[in-house]
This record gives sequence, C-alpha cells and structure tokens, in this order.
Amino acid sequence: MPETIYLPHKPDTPLSYHFVPGQGPLSASHLLVFLNGLIGSQTVWEPTIQELQRRWDEYGSEASYPSLLAYDRYGQGESGADPADEQHGGSHDIQDVCGDLGGLIEAIWDTYMLGAPFPAALRRRRSPNLIFVANSIGCVIARLYAADCSIDAYLLYAKDCSVDALLLLDSNIANSDLVSIFPDPDAADFDPSVLPPDVTIADLRRTREGYARLLHPSVPNSEHLDRRNVASYFPYSDRPPLKGGAPGSEKGPWITVVGHDWDTFAEEGLRGSIHVPKSLTNAFMNPAWSRYNEGLTHLTETPRARGPLIANGCGHFIQKDDPRLVAELTEQLLEKIRGENVDGAESFTRLQGMNSAGVDVQSLEI
Repeated sequence: MPETIYLPHKPDTPLSYHFVPGQGPLSASHLLVFLNGLIGSQTVWEPTIQELQRRWDEYGSEASYPSLLAYDRYGQGESGADPADEQHGGSHDIQDVCGDLGGLIEAIWDTYMLGAPFPAALRRRRSPNLIFVANSIGCVIARLYAADCSIDAYLLYAKDCSVDALLLLDSNIANSDLVSIFPDPDAADFDPSVLPPDVTIADLRRTREGYARLLHPSVPNSEHLDRRNVASYFPYSDRPPLKGGAPGSEKGPWITVVGHDWDTFAEEGLRGSIHVPKSLTNAFMNPAWSRYNEGLTHLTETPRARGPLIANGCGHFIQKDDPRLVAELTEQLLEKIRGENVDGAESFTRLQGMNSAGVDVQSLEI
C-alpha cells in the first residue's frame, strides 16, 4: 500500500510512495526506482512489482535483490501539488523533479536502511547505488539524474549517488517538439511525394495540429511539469555518455533500451483523439523514434548496452501492456549487477555474522 512522506526541503507537501524491502547483498547497496511517465501514477508499476516478487519468492531465502521504490511525483497521483509552482509561474521543470528525486532517495534510504538489521559497515553509505526502470518522460528524468550524479549536482540530498543500470521503456524523444517530425505542408520546400499513398495533405496538416495541441512540450499538463527546456539538456540522443557502473570503475551504467511495437503504436495513434493514419505514423514518427532509441544505446560502452529491443504487442506504456517483459528485463539487468558485486556479496555474508562492534560472533566459542 502507498505511504506518505514529507521531504525536508518541502516539509508541508505530502509525497506518495510505495516501498518494497529487498533481500541479501543487493538490499544493502542498491535501490531500484520506478519512474513514471507524464500520464498516470505509481500504480502502473504494480503488476511489474508483483511479477518481480513472484520470481524472487521462487528463488527462496538465498536470493539477492534490491529494495523497490515507486512514487508519485509532486502533482501526480496521491502526491500534493509542487509548492515550487507558486514561485515559478505555476509550474516546475525537470531539474526540480530531479532534485525532489534526490531528496526522496535520501529520505527513503535513511528511513529504511539506517534502521535495517545490517552491521554498521554495510550502512555507511548515505545513498544507494541506483537502478532506474523508467517509461516515457521518466526516461529523460533518469538520464538527467544519472548525468548529474557524475558531477555531484544533487550533493545536497543524494550523497555518493551512482546510477548502475537503466531500463528505458519507450523514452520520450527529448530533443524534439514531435510536431516537426512530420513534414510541414506549408514549407516552401515541401515535397508531396514523401507522403504515403493513402495520406492527404489535409491528413498531414491535421496530424501536425493535433500533435501541437496535445503533445508539444509547451502544452500544459496536470502535473504542472514544464517541459519546454528539456531539449536544452539533451540536444543529442547519443551523448554525452553517462558514468556510473561498477563501484570504483570509470565504466558507464548498464543500459537496456526498449521501444514500442510499431504496428501497435500506429494503431493507438489511429484510434486516439488525433486519428493519425497508420501509414503516416509508420512513415515518420516510428522511424524517428527508432533512431532516437538507437542513439540512447550509445550513452554507455557497447558491451554494457542492449537494444533497442522491440516490445512486441506493446504501445507507449510498455509496463502496462507487458509487465512480465519489464520484470524479465529488469531481472536480467540485476544479474549483470550481481556479477559485478561478488566482493560485496562476500562482505555481506561475512558481516552478517558480526555484531555491532565488529566481532565475528560465528567464530566465538560458547
């Protein structure tokens, strides 16, 4: 069940979250955070969380997995409106969101980890190593947070932050207003021959107008998240590279990029309020999105990148359409992290046998 927390920097505003405790070595070092898209709330992750728990229950008491955190950003779901909105013309931006995320991670880690039954040596970190599972604009938030962790941008809240892995589910195209992906029929150099045979200029114009009305970064939303400056943070999909990965290394994080099923997404566009012809989506939007996803795989070293994969039968909200796939891809990323944390696992096992003074109680003679 969701709980409520009040962050120190916004003490009068409730933030709704759901925390699931982990087990074993990864529970002492890592936190997996789900990042919502613009539409919806933390509840969209519940089927994925349940599937992960089912898998881990089958592994038994020897399983090692991180704690899970889902939450509603300020202005989303059960959380209160962002108090920053009152000071910034009624909205807040993605940098504010990342600052709030850092504050939440710090508070959650302090609340649950500092009170956990682990030896002090395992509780020395103020912040966990992070795994982000994100959808839509949540992917952009994950990318900005990971980028800023490398320069200690959130040092006030997230000390020693490190992003070890990202599962990016149909990321927003951060460097586009989406409208301009479709050709402008009123441009002097417009060539009608680029249109699919079943699409008219009127269809094209109507589609661009619909995208401008509903999906352009300048369009207000119920969360009051101002997206107009997002492209300034990420003008390119493939750079700058992210840092993170294994503790003490200069490697980038593990990254898995997943895109929607072209036909499913095109069908959703046809049935949606804009009524975009499927052939128009497949001629312009889907190829552009695919190229963007390809760029995201270059944010880390090639051996640490996977994708872009296609989530068969899934539209934009992949975690809603196929939570089992999301759980499987998450578990595969965790397996990579387990492989890099063998020393940490051995230390965890050894320290579990110590008391708070550091005495190996398992070796004491009674």
